[in-house]
Amino acid sequence: MASGDKVTLTNALENVDVLDDLPLPDQQPCIEALSLSVHYRADFDTNFEDKNAFVTSQAKYTEQATVQADLNLILEEGQEYAVMLYTWRCCSRAIPQVKSNEQPNRTEIYQKTVEVLQPHVNKLMDFMFFQKKAIDLFCDEVRRLCHREKRTDFVSEAYLLTLGKLINMFAELDELKNMKASVRNDYSAYRRAAQFLKVMADQQAMQNSQNLSMNLATQNKIRDTLKSMLAEIQGYDDLLADVVNICLAMYERDMYLEPAEKHMLVKVMAFGLFMMDMEKGPNIYRMNEKKKINLAKIDKILKQLEMVPLYGDMMIAPYNYIKNGPNFDPSKWPACESSQPSPQSNLLGSLELIRDRHMEYISQLARQSNEANTTMREAPRSDQENRQLTELALKGLRLLSRWTQQVMELYSWKLMNPTDPHANKECPEKAEEYERATRYNYSTEEKFALIEVIAMIKGLQLLMSRMEAVFMDAIRRHIYTELQEFVQKFLREPLRKATKKRNDFIRVIIMSVRDTCVDWLRGTEPVDDPALIGKKDPSDGFNIKVPHRNVGPSSTQLYIVRTMLESLIDERAGVKKSMRKEMDEGHVAVIEEFHRRSFFWGYLLNFNASLFNCCDLSQLWYREFFLELTMGKRIQFPIEMSMPWILTDHILETKDPSMMEFILYPLDLYNDSAQYALMRFRKQFLYDEVEAEVNLCFDQFVFKLSDQIFAYYKHLAGSIMLDKRFRAECMSAGEKISYPVANRYQTLLKQRHVQLLGRSIDLNRLISQFVNAALQKSIDVAISRFEAGDITGIIELEGLLEVNRLTHKLMGEYLLLNDFDAMLKEANHNVSAPYGRITLHVFWELNMDFLPNYCYNAATNRFVKTKLTFEKDQKRDKPPNASVHYVWGTRRLNHSFTTIYSLYSGFIGAPHFRTICRLLGYQGIAVVIEELLKTVESFLTGTAHDYVATLMRVMPDQCKLLRFDYGSPGVLHYYQATLADFIQYPDLRTEVFQTFKSIGNAVLFCLLVEQALTQEEVYDLKHAAPFQNMIPKPYIPPKEGKDREAEAKQVMKQLEKKYAALKVVHVIEKLGNKTQALIAKDGDLLTRERLCCGLSIFEIVLKRIESFLTDPLWHGEPPANGVMNIDKCNEFHRLWSAIQFVYCIPIGDNEFTVEELFGEGLNWAGCVLITLLGQQRRFEALDFCYHLLKVNRVDMKEENVKGIQLKKVVDRIRKFQILNNQIFSVLNKYLRTGDSEVMPTEHVRCFPPPIHQSMATAI
Repeated sequence: MASGDKVTLTNALENVDVLDDLPLPDQQPCIEALSLSVHYRADFDTNFEDKNAFVTSQAKYTEQATVQADLNLILEEGQEYAVMLYTWRCCSRAIPQVKSNEQPNRTEIYQKTVEVLQPHVNKLMDFMFFQKKAIDLFCDEVRRLCHREKRTDFVSEAYLLTLGKLINMFAELDELKNMKASVRNDYSAYRRAAQFLKVMADQQAMQNSQNLSMNLATQNKIRDTLKSMLAEIQGYDDLLADVVNICLAMYERDMYLEPAEKHMLVKVMAFGLFMMDMEKGPNIYRMNEKKKINLAKIDKILKQLEMVPLYGDMMIAPYNYIKNGPNFDPSKWPACESSQPSPQSNLLGSLELIRDRHMEYISQLARQSNEANTTMREAPRSDQENRQLTELALKGLRLLSRWTQQVMELYSWKLMNPTDPHANKECPEKAEEYERATRYNYSTEEKFALIEVIAMIKGLQLLMSRMEAVFMDAIRRHIYTELQEFVQKFLREPLRKATKKRNDFIRVIIMSVRDTCVDWLRGTEPVDDPALIGKKDPSDGFNIKVPHRNVGPSSTQLYIVRTMLESLIDERAGVKKSMRKEMDEGHVAVIEEFHRRSFFWGYLLNFNASLFNCCDLSQLWYREFFLELTMGKRIQFPIEMSMPWILTDHILETKDPSMMEFILYPLDLYNDSAQYALMRFRKQFLYDEVEAEVNLCFDQFVFKLSDQIFAYYKHLAGSIMLDKRFRAECMSAGEKISYPVANRYQTLLKQRHVQLLGRSIDLNRLISQFVNAALQKSIDVAISRFEAGDITGIIELEGLLEVNRLTHKLMGEYLLLNDFDAMLKEANHNVSAPYGRITLHVFWELNMDFLPNYCYNAATNRFVKTKLTFEKDQKRDKPPNASVHYVWGTRRLNHSFTTIYSLYSGFIGAPHFRTICRLLGYQGIAVVIEELLKTVESFLTGTAHDYVATLMRVMPDQCKLLRFDYGSPGVLHYYQATLADFIQYPDLRTEVFQTFKSIGNAVLFCLLVEQALTQEEVYDLKHAAPFQNMIPKPYIPPKEGKDREAEAKQVMKQLEKKYAALKVVHVIEKLGNKTQALIAKDGDLLTRERLCCGLSIFEIVLKRIESFLTDPLWHGEPPANGVMNIDKCNEFHRLWSAIQFVYCIPIGDNEFTVEELFGEGLNWAGCVLITLLGQQRRFEALDFCYHLLKVNRVDMKEENVKGIQLKKVVDRIRKFQILNNQIFSVLNKYLRTGDSEVMPTEHVRCFPPPIHQSMATAI
């Protein structure tokens, strides 16, 4: 669009709307389970409400469907009461108790008690009535089926399973009622209050209350009532045997899908045998002998599953039902009686097989998924492809179900077999029951196995859910095609034979099957089908074309078809007139196979619900049973006992790289539990408890994970920065300093929308916040460590800041972190202040420790601490007690770097000054030098001024330079005598020297800082040169007959052209805007204009110090001769000559030298002051020591003058003369006193030549 085109508001809004369709692919790795904020599920189960629509089916199967619908309603109601009992929390404990009959508010308390508990008691009363209704209905059905006329009738597999579900319901409700003491306590509290208030006035209410009280108080009431009522029904044992046998057969043939169904089959087998085993009457062992049941097979199954989930965290040992039977015979149960551990307790043994099957299935699913996502189909899938996808979906559901079963069965076994302090040393003596069952009951390997299997379950659930649309289309098409192929084509042969043999019973059933679910191509059955009249097909065949539709049978259709087909092939004992023998074996086999495959069609057609049920691990969180056992001591267990957090925390604690990508899967268990609380339990308080734990756990999770990530990258950065030679030396000494083990944090750091309880959480952002805070703290710790030590720690400070900078860089690839320099400024308190903590501490250490306590040595160019301090030790803050990952990363790295940086702690030299320049920058250096100058000024106008004034008074009025005739011993003796009072001044060798040393150290600091700063600036200029068009001139060798200058210019032009693309200013001016070009120019100017390019800090420092020397004391009185004082001692250089004479005198063997105590800072102070006062030449000409040196060079004497070796004195004088000359040369270089162009002309004066006194008198 051209820039001049106008866009209307309508077009603009349309353009914005188009953005909704813009795909924004998220590159986030998929390492979390399926969690949908909004989940829609269509349920097409009609519970046989549409049975009347299939009038073509046989009446008895429709009648069975009606009964089953009623039984299903009973099961649903029983489920509601099971939820009520399981989730019951004791209310009476929260109600105030009446302590005595005389209590004045007793009536009010009882009224409130009744008011609060009345709704709950009504539910208990309804539950009691439901028990009676359900038991009566079940016994009526058993009585009807066991009637003499009905005993030989066919009972369908589905109907027997429904009876089995009712038996399972009775077992669950009975155990739940037994377990819940809180129910009995609440009812007792209600009954006391109601009796006091006489609420139950009528006889019926009192009778119901008494019945309810007995019902709740009697253990196993439901079980015993059911058993006693069944005992009155003749032949009930045969029907229950059929139920047990069908459960056994389905268990063996894996004819179940959801984990709860498998466990239901086991419970029904055990509970059914208990119901059949009577003290007088049926006996399961006699029935076993008659082969009505097979106890050997059941024995093996009950050993395989010693513990099965009963409800929630309630587990049950099915074998206990058998042991409670009146005719229990242990010899018939060899497997269950053996001491061998149950296979369900060994998940590790199955782990390798689970991995292999997972890998195999994932490969198959990936191929189908890639094909579905990348291939644009013009034609629908073939029947073969639909069949393969259906089988793949069923295989996936069965795998998920099997893995979920193994997880829940291990969990069940662990809950029923808690550990103890003897079996697990980590388990404390006072550990709670639930804590021993969860927290301390799993080994590390078992926890990792659980995490891995849960990750496989949740990961595969997500992948299959993404394929749901593809699967459902294939499933519906495949089931439709197979069903229509079966009824339209295959059933023609059995129909033909039944018609031919005039077997009306089989013919009617087959016709009913066809009429129930057939879908003819044009809506009408072909009337000319020869199979209908029992004739063969014509020679060219009878072609039936089956349509292809995307629709499956309804639940009622499927039930009726399967039940009628089952009646044709059923061969269970007790069923007479079996039609199986009247049909061909081939036809029977095909019908059996169809019947077996169609069993799973209901699950496949409800693929979404089946997928969720097969992956439901919600019960790993629920702990209502164990809370009940605490008798009110616990309202809820801490997160350390919660299985989801135990598994999550185990990954965090072990830091296993292979498990790190699984860390979000255990957290998904909270999604399952919350879903179950809302959709199945329908209890808000349970959801609130899940949510509260999630809030706490996720905070802990983010904190621990962020801390680990920061520690990992700090360890990595510290390892990268550690000197390789040091590492090699440690390795050769047998001390290995290893790099951190590579971990897979990068995958976690890319998670930007983790789904948890319907919330979308940006994990990357949360970790970024924590890491930002950790980095900020780490920088703060580095500065605090520096503040707790002396100035030598600035080397370590720079290293710590660099390791933090590298850590920031490594994590910055994945996290949104604050700018490091901004974080450093914040930690340094330098955001708005002109100087930060580092600058302040540097100056503090310079002022309080460096100036008074360090000695300079020009030979090493270092300051070292004096052996005898004149200042009190400064009290510093204690170093922060921070974790190792806030310093260098690990204890070993901390020790290593401490060892390395300890080499820099014994001195202050060039490395320290370079570091000071880098950390303080121009502004910090300016602040420090300014403050040092103030310190020097305070010395020169205060302490030093006072001492100089005092010493001037001690100095002799005159001190001559004796003639050479006296000889060097005489000169030395003269100066000793003349300066005796000066030498004996008590503070001279201590306070006076200390003051001048401090001034000298300050001057030296400024000089060395400038030198270090110059080096740093040169580095910067060299690095920036290629980008500023600063190209070094190439070497042009001399050649005859050629102009080297012209050739050099030509080569330079070529080089400038070659590197023109690197010139930043030119590139920005060409490609950027005006603002950018202006910024580039300013940056280029600031880069070029450096102090080292012609400016000098030290010169300014000297000029500032010179400005402090305004007092006449420093300059002395004007010379009487108008030129200079020769013998008078009223100028500073004469004072310094006396001081120099003092420290040139040798000391004893056990005394500290001036060099050891004060270093060369003392000399620097004197030379600086002499130079700035303009007294250098006079000092060099009139110094006492220099004169003694000159005289000794003439006479070369080595006498002992009053115990002082002349030779030693002369040697020291020469050494200090050399030092003074070096200092003067440095000072003159910076002050440019040797530059004739700047010498002021007024300093040049003409004097007449000197004449002898006798001549002057004569004249």
